[in-house]
Formats: sequence, C-alpha cells, structure tokens
Amino acid sequence: MMATTAAMMRAWNGPTILSFGFRPFFLLAGMWAALAMALWIGMLSGHNLLATAFDPASWHAHEMLFGYLGAVIAGFLMTAVPNWTGRMPIVGWPLASLAALWLLGRVAVAVSVFAPIPAALTDLAFPTALLLVIAREILTGRNWQNLPAMALIGAFILANALFHISVLRGEYAAGGIGFRLGLAVAVMLISLIGGRIVPSFTRNWLAQRASTTQPVPFGGADKVVLSLGLASLALWVLWPMHPIAGIGLAMAGIAHLWRLSRWSGRHAAKEPLVWVLHIAYAFVPLGFVLMGASVFGLLPQAAAQHIWMAGAVGLMTMAVMTRASLGHSGRSLSASRATTSIYLALIGSVLARLAYGISPGTPELLHLAAGLWIAAFGGFAIIYWPVLVFPRIQRKAKS
Repeated sequence: MMATTAAMMRAWNGPTILSFGFRPFFLLAGMWAALAMALWIGMLSGHNLLATAFDPASWHAHEMLFGYLGAVIAGFLMTAVPNWTGRMPIVGWPLASLAALWLLGRVAVAVSVFAPIPAALTDLAFPTALLLVIAREILTGRNWQNLPAMALIGAFILANALFHISVLRGEYAAGGIGFRLGLAVAVMLISLIGGRIVPSFTRNWLAQRASTTQPVPFGGADKVVLSLGLASLALWVLWPMHPIAGIGLAMAGIAHLWRLSRWSGRHAAKEPLVWVLHIAYAFVPLGFVLMGASVFGLLPQAAAQHIWMAGAVGLMTMAVMTRASLGHSGRSLSASRATTSIYLALIGSVLARLAYGISPGTPELLHLAAGLWIAAFGGFAIIYWPVLVFPRIQRKAKS
C-alpha cells in the first residue's frame, strides 16, 4: 500500500484533472456558477431554456445552493479529508465517477418536468455517495473531531430532499423549509470550517513576515458563538418570521462579528488571498443581522438571504477554491491581479444584489449583479483552467 497522498497521485497516469479531488470539482463549480446564472437571467426574461419542473426562482436557488455549493464541498472535502485522516485520497476513475454523478444531477434537474421523482433521486445520488465516501474515511481514520462536518453534510442532503418534495407538491420551493435548511447548513459550514482556515491562514501569513500580532486561537468563546449561531438558525429554519428568531439572528450576528474581530484581519490587508477570507466571513455576521432585521420587516428577506448566499457562500468558496488550487498545484500563495479582479467583481455583485433587494424597482441593479457574478466565476474558470488541468509545478530545490 502506498504510504502518502503524493505517492497515490504519482501512481495515477491518466488525466491530471483526475489526480486530486479539488481539480474536477472546482473547475465544474466555477463553470456551472457562471452558466447557471446566465440561464437564470434568460429564464427571467421569459425564455423557456430548460424543461425543468422548478419555477425559475426555485431552479436558481437550487442550482446555486445544492448544485454549485455541492461541487465546492466535494472538492474541498476530498482534498482536506486525506490530510485530516492520513488516509489515501480518491483519484482516477472513482473520482471521475463522482464528478459524472454530479453532472448527471444537473441534467436531471434541468429536464425534471419529464420525470420529477427519478430526477430528484438522481440529484440526491451524488451528495449521498459523497457522504458515504467521507464517512468511511472519517470513521476508519477515527478522526472524531470532524464528525460535525459529516453531520452537516447529512443535513444538507435532507435539505435537498425537502426542496425536491416542495417542487413535487407544486410549492414555491425557494421559500420553503428545504431552502432555509440548506442555507443554514451552508452558513454553519462556513462558520465551522471558515473559523479554522481564516485565522490559520492569517497566522501563517503574519508569521512569515515576523509579525508579533497573531489571531486568537480557537477556544471556548468560539464554541459559544457557534452554538448561538446554530440555535438562531434552527429557530429561523422552523419559524422564519417569529420575533424570537429575529432577535436570535441579530445576537448571533453581533457574536460572529466579535469573533471575526479577533483574527487580526487588518494586519493582513496587503495580501488578497488573506483579506478576501476576512471579507467573506464578514458576510456571515452581516447576513445574521440583516436576516434578523427582515423578520421585523425592516428589509426584504430576499436581500438578506443573498448576503449569505452570494456573499458568505459565494465569496468564501471563491477564496477557498483559488487558494487551494494555487497551493495544491505547487504555485505561490499570492494573488495575481487577475485573481484580485475576480474577488472584486464578486464583491461588487453582492453589493449590487443587496441594492436591488432594497430597491427592486431598478432591474439594472439585478443585471449588474448577475453580470459581475458571471464575470467572477467565468473569470475563475478561465484563469484557473491551466492550474486545474495541467500537472503540478515542481519547484526546483535550492542549492
């Protein structure tokens, strides 16, 4: 048996894109985020571009949350779990099979009007297979500290199933419990995993520059913040318009903002790969506060949801995909101008979408938000295509 992840990858003689989990899934995620947004704008314009059983808004919500994010989660976990457990990564044709299963889900949802139930089962097959793979690695490797991540993936599958049930019932699924649960899981994943990587990567960057300033390490206070966030999200999922849910969301937002303030982000403002992580996480507390405000009618709920969906989820996944792609392909952990540009485009998209939510009578803002989103993720697919498709750079050893 091979002893290292590197040995497993070296043994693969097929296409480079199948040599590591992040490669196919990050590329597919970037391409799909751009394409799905373009299709949705076409659907809003009255064009019947897909034979889907979903209404346009529900298809858009589903494909961004369960389609796009599902691919990013797969790429991240299939890259991170081997490091967490010390076990071998999945490479080659098994990896290709998982990617094909994800693609099959996208096609099934797109033509679901012909067979809604088989389409739902097909779409659920990919996350279920992913959970089984991740569970096997975590349980066999006795990596108990990452069981919460596995539980959240299980909840993500349940949310997707509830979303499909809403569609089968003819309901507005984008406003249903399945969507709320899926978004809540996404926010908790960012809170949990982002709470590890944001201070960790910031600490590494500051240490390389001999800075005496360091982020506060994970401790009991972080557990309290996470618990408060989980409780408020649970209230929101079950009773989205209850005043207690609104108060809880606002309190969780303040707590997460305090948590972020302890990570020394202002000292790492010179490196886009680092500051983008802090801005992405900032959308988590902002989303909590604005969602709480929406409960009391102070803001349209759709505007608040997009702070989480486009801001926290969109920007954090973009930050993770760019950093992981550079690091695992042997490239320097420094953002180019092109990478910085797609960060800025995505931030602009989030702000434009928020502005449209506040002022829905200006559709130009919606088109601007969609255009910037397509530019950001289309740009990612173009810029990182050679990074993800071609072999890892072998750095020369210093003599």
